[in-house]
Amino acid sequence: MRIVFAGTPEVALPSLQAIVDAGHDVAAVITRPDAPAGRGKKLTPSPVANLAGDLGLRVLKPHRADELRAEIEEIAPEAAAVVAFGMLLPQWLLDLVPGGWVNLHFSLLPRWRGAAPVQRAVLAGDATTGATTFRIVRALDAGPVFGRLETPIEPTETSGELLDRLAGLGAPLLLDALADVGRGVEPVPQAVEGVTPAPKINPDDVRIDWSSSADDIDRLVRAASPSPGAWTLFDRGRFRVLLARPAEAPDGPLLPGAIRADRRHLWAGTGGGDLELVRVQAAGKREMQGADWARGLHGVQPDRLRFDA
Repeated sequence: MRIVFAGTPEVALPSLQAIVDAGHDVAAVITRPDAPAGRGKKLTPSPVANLAGDLGLRVLKPHRADELRAEIEEIAPEAAAVVAFGMLLPQWLLDLVPGGWVNLHFSLLPRWRGAAPVQRAVLAGDATTGATTFRIVRALDAGPVFGRLETPIEPTETSGELLDRLAGLGAPLLLDALADVGRGVEPVPQAVEGVTPAPKINPDDVRIDWSSSADDIDRLVRAASPSPGAWTLFDRGRFRVLLARPAEAPDGPLLPGAIRADRRHLWAGTGGGDLELVRVQAAGKREMQGADWARGLHGVQPDRLRFDA
């Protein structure tokens, strides 16, 4: 089948590779324009652009959807595959592709429609999540469904780890959806019940409230990993908690925000149980083990200190 592929970040790579390996005629790859990256803020191609270049595929980097009209009309694809592209597609663009634009979305739609379905699932404490393929319509993530798969969320899994796993699981699901398009199989309308939004998570959303329970903060930390990263304040600087787990500190529970350490562990008190801070990053410092950070407090006893609530 003659298709175009639209995607930008690393999670789109397994799908692009699978489509090429399956023998589809990938006439073009659409991705976001080069963006500043690294300390030097050098303009850098997206992961999808890099893979497409390695595969010898034509790459389009539009700043706006209207830049695609002439290209899509010239290419005349039978269908389009979309994975984490990052641009809203207007109706006129959807109409240019006879088989439609087929999206791989990392949730069990209609639950978690929006930009951050994996983070929201982890934050909410969902026991399971999955991936869904659907035909894109004007309403956000509301199109009819080709297929879906379900998988448990592991108790210690971060959103980054879960997203990587779903990217691999979802690639064959996208191939199945493209096969359905080729056979003329129509997708099934989504359920109207159970719709939940999944807006982007910003840094302000992941400031730690130490009056919350250890379990709730653990979910917050895992949902915010690797980005934007859960944080609190310590000594007037932003202190990131990168990995944590509920675990009771020795010598009794700690007050919310209070900290205690030994040679191998760093704990913080919460509104319900203690939390071991396994990996942290203090303001202006590199990432390190929580116990290593505590040993660097130059003789100050950690149990005399606390994080800002």
